[in-house]
Amino acid sequence: MSRFETAKAMYQEYGVDVEAALQTLEKVKISMHCWQGDDVSGFENSGELSGGIAATGNYPGKARTAEELFADMDVAFSLIPGKHKVNVHACYATDGKADRNALEPKHFQSWVQYARERGLGLDFNPTFFSHPKAADSLTLSHPDAAIRSFWVEHGKACRRIAAHFGKELGQLCLNNVWIPDGYKDVPADRFGPRERLRNSLDAIFAEKFNPEHIVDSVESKVFGIGLESYTVGSHEFYLSYAAQNGVLCLLDSGHFHPTEVISDKIPTMLLFFDKLALHVTRPVRWDSDHVVRFDNELQEIAKEIVRCNALDRVLIGLDFFDASINRVSAWVVGMRNMQKALLYALLMPHAKLAGLQTRGAFTELMAIQEELKLYPFGDIWDRFCEMHNVPVRCQWFNRIRDYEQTVQSKRK
Repeated sequence: MSRFETAKAMYQEYGVDVEAALQTLEKVKISMHCWQGDDVSGFENSGELSGGIAATGNYPGKARTAEELFADMDVAFSLIPGKHKVNVHACYATDGKADRNALEPKHFQSWVQYARERGLGLDFNPTFFSHPKAADSLTLSHPDAAIRSFWVEHGKACRRIAAHFGKELGQLCLNNVWIPDGYKDVPADRFGPRERLRNSLDAIFAEKFNPEHIVDSVESKVFGIGLESYTVGSHEFYLSYAAQNGVLCLLDSGHFHPTEVISDKIPTMLLFFDKLALHVTRPVRWDSDHVVRFDNELQEIAKEIVRCNALDRVLIGLDFFDASINRVSAWVVGMRNMQKALLYALLMPHAKLAGLQTRGAFTELMAIQEELKLYPFGDIWDRFCEMHNVPVRCQWFNRIRDYEQTVQSKRK
């Protein structure tokens, strides 16, 4: 009997259908963020990052052009099981130049072509940072109506681009709004900036699009670098706005207090929202956007999605940018770990465990939960990789090493 068959039989003892778990995972699309490939530089040549964002490290070989970025993503996707999506920021326009309030679908045709040729979907994000009109880290809540208007027009333009992506590719495009707005020290007025942000969002979301092409989300944050005392787009603000205005609330796993976890928020929000969006990252003490590892919180995030029978309701994207290691390897590690966590969750006997909790059989519940941690999950994961003709275990790293030596090392 093969290792896979042995593992399959062990899970079957708890009533887990391994084949069904593999078939379910095959349908899950994860949105791989383009900005890991070049440290959020984009193609505008707009200078240093600003708005509470920083990429640390200077590992050689980062992508400098769209062609290099596409090539790097191709290598990553060749090592990741399944078909997924690419998450694009507005500062990555590839076809001609325009200021952000004047961006159009035509500026992103290379992205559409790239995705169409590979059977991928696209997601999108307005870029409300690293721009002269965001120099003071205020955009949609800015007290200057002219600057506020510029960013409102940017938000509108990005929704048109996202709707175009969805129409052209036949896959729903998530358009996610995150802004850096806030203040370094204690503000004299907390209400006014949030009122301006609400009005700006109302203007951005006024235009209606085909809901099969685009879905909108808003993303909160506790604070940013240089914006430690007050963030306009707080969790309470965006949760309330989303509930009242029919947009999604996006949870970023690094955007909360270090003692908070989004795994606990997922089931609550699924009670009240039809869909939920996630940016999965790994905070080290806070929002440091480290590469996603197969750690406890990632497993709990995946368990909650699966327990709630919400794989078709939760839009999963990754969001990290580590410039201290090979950037393609970072993609592969993060994407495969997100898939591993989902598979791990799909292999849990959730109904049995929930039944033990309901009956108050907490001793047995703990014992089974602990034993399951050492079940041969890795053999099931290997089968999933083999199904998709991608390397198992650490064999994939040989491809990364070869690519670095033959391609990336020549980028100066």
